Amino acid sequence: MKSRITTLLAVIMAIAEAILVLVSWLLSATMTEGVRSLLSSEGVRWFAVHITDTLLTPLLAWMLLASMAWGCVRRSRLLRSLTHHHSYRERLAIRMTVLSTAAYVCVVSLLVAVPHAVLLSATGRLWPSPFSAAIVPILCFGTTLVAIVYGLVGRHFRSVADICQAFVYGLTEWASLFFLYVLAAQFFSSLRFVFTF
Repeated sequence: MKSRITTLLAVIMAIAEAILVLVSWLLSATMTEGVRSLLSSEGVRWFAVHITDTLLTPLLAWMLLASMAWGCVRRSRLLRSLTHHHSYRERLAIRMTVLSTAAYVCVVSLLVAVPHAVLLSATGRLWPSPFSAAIVPILCFGTTLVAIVYGLVGRHFRSVADICQAFVYGLTEWASLFFLYVLAAQFFSSLRFVFTF
């Protein structure tokens, strides 16, 4: 089911991109200004030069971090602990998880809550500030830390290799989203180029 939805969305975005190419060519031939053709020399140069810039957005970085955090949560079996009976080791892992979460929240709070905190803006505000710009990485790092602590104490992670595999697992689970991101980012960037906004 998931692969069918991904395929359908990918086909829709590919068709939309093809239609945009054709429409940009037709409109640029009939209008004097405000529309640029993706098939012109300018359009081809723009595509070749800006393909990397199109993909390099904070959203891509956030998706990468979130997918790795998700992989750690899944492989550590942290979510499973919410619904199943717990062995002694799992109860110990839950306690350590609560402690590590509290410690992480305290550290982040010290970075934003005290006067002249490092992650506040120059005027002492929380929004906008380095903290607000880094909220997604901060949440992903905290989630990853908690999942790794649970996985290690609960013996679901037995080595560094297991932790690395958890990161990779998250990336593979979200691979279809990355593919859709590439198509959507390219379509939106092409739309901006054609209509110059």
